Amino acid sequence: MSLTAASSLRIVLLGAGRVAGQLGLALHQAGHNVPYIWSRTTASAAALSATLPGSHIVPNLNLTALPPADVYLLAVSDAAIPTVLTQAQFPKGAIVAHTSGAVPLTVFDSHPGVQGGVFYPLQTFSVGRSIDWRAVPLCIEAATPTAEATLLALAHTLSSSVQRIDTAQRQVMHLAAVFSCNFSNHLFGISHALLEQQQLPFALLGPLILETVEKALANSPFTVQTGPAARHDEPTLARHQAALTAYPDWLELYNSLTDKIQQQQVLGSLNKQGGEAL
Repeated sequence: MSLTAASSLRIVLLGAGRVAGQLGLALHQAGHNVPYIWSRTTASAAALSATLPGSHIVPNLNLTALPPADVYLLAVSDAAIPTVLTQAQFPKGAIVAHTSGAVPLTVFDSHPGVQGGVFYPLQTFSVGRSIDWRAVPLCIEAATPTAEATLLALAHTLSSSVQRIDTAQRQVMHLAAVFSCNFSNHLFGISHALLEQQQLPFALLGPLILETVEKALANSPFTVQTGPAARHDEPTLARHQAALTAYPDWLELYNSLTDKIQQQQVLGSLNKQGGEAL
């Protein structure tokens, strides 16, 4: 959804990495004005600026007072957020929001001159991949009603899924995302390597991966667990373990996950029995 010129917001983007690159383009396409970009690496800021018509580079965060804007978005690494907040010269009362899933809203407590907020997109971003922002959940938190209203309005111009989520909820959401995305991707990488050794395409696993995800989204995932660990198929488990002896790290991970699946089955059975007893 695009805004009219009259209702578009003026946004200064601090950061030029993967999140900033995707976010800057989405803001521009939604009709917002992104006139200034800053990055610790000037070349990165220049590269992003070249993709956003009318944008300019903020050359030095220590010496340059930032220009007026409706929102200042900090799309930088978690570790860099406190440093940027200390270095940047924000106008008094500015709405400043970071895009982190893990950094608490209290990071703004030592900067009373700004209205702090969080503008967290729950998605993984990679160079060269387009994102459908209408489907990206945007998690909003703010220290003041004004900042919350502005960030919610901005979020609704990008996404159909906008949520007010406090710091504790967001941090658990981020942890869950690490399990669902980052850890799963590592397991995909192991699968890819194993198949590659046998000159087999990873795409063969595509339908299985998609069905697994769809089934997990439609059910409580623990209740639809399948595979040799869930079946206690000892001969198959032994064959897998033998095949992994040349890869001790992967064998350790295989055994650990097998144990956890079987432990979860026991726990689930006990919980079910307890529920039936009641």
